[in-house]
Amino acid sequence: MTSNSNKKLHPNLVVGPSRAYSILFTEMRKADNSPTTFATYARRAMRLLAEDAIAELPTKEAQITTPCGPTTGVELDVNKICAVSIIRAGDSLLQSVLECLPEAHVGKILIQRNEESEAKEPILYYSKMPPGVEDMHVILCDPMLATGGSAICAIKTLQEKHGVKAEQILFANMICCPEGLNAMAEAYPGIKIVTACVDASLNEEKYIVPGLGDYGDRFFNTV
Repeated sequence: MTSNSNKKLHPNLVVGPSRAYSILFTEMRKADNSPTTFATYARRAMRLLAEDAIAELPTKEAQITTPCGPTTGVELDVNKICAVSIIRAGDSLLQSVLECLPEAHVGKILIQRNEESEAKEPILYYSKMPPGVEDMHVILCDPMLATGGSAICAIKTLQEKHGVKAEQILFANMICCPEGLNAMAEAYPGIKIVTACVDASLNEEKYIVPGLGDYGDRFFNTV
């Protein structure tokens, strides 16, 4: 999809520019690849996405000195960043964010889809945030944005239970589809979404197609 068509799906959508994603996703999509192979390529792709997401956070100008003299750069306030995973698949992307920002605070939200229902609505089971999260910028981590139900539930939890404003939340995911992006645009048009890939659609079982199957099962080898 083009940049203009992406903006029609969600006004604050950022698609990672790396050409490496095409190679990495080809391997991740192959149904006959082992969980070990899937995880290897997924880690490489998630590290790229983590950097893409971090690059969208606010920075401040900083005067620094290089071995050759002074110059001006930009810095993040890591003490004001919280990476939040939607358990379980989100833990994989959370780890990539922490590899880039090991000092970042961490939060956890457990949401599961009701697989017994046709709508696959999300059910919140648990959330835990660090003290002061309401004053931090949050990177919400979940590799897949399908219906949008889990992401919307997580954002609502961050807002209503933990006092985080919508403008402080950035949603990072590896792969999404128009249905999920449209749902997010309707519920939270101001939240920035950083993704690596926009796929075609959802199937009748609410899985992304062409997609890559169940991300968490393949990554954590519970297939």
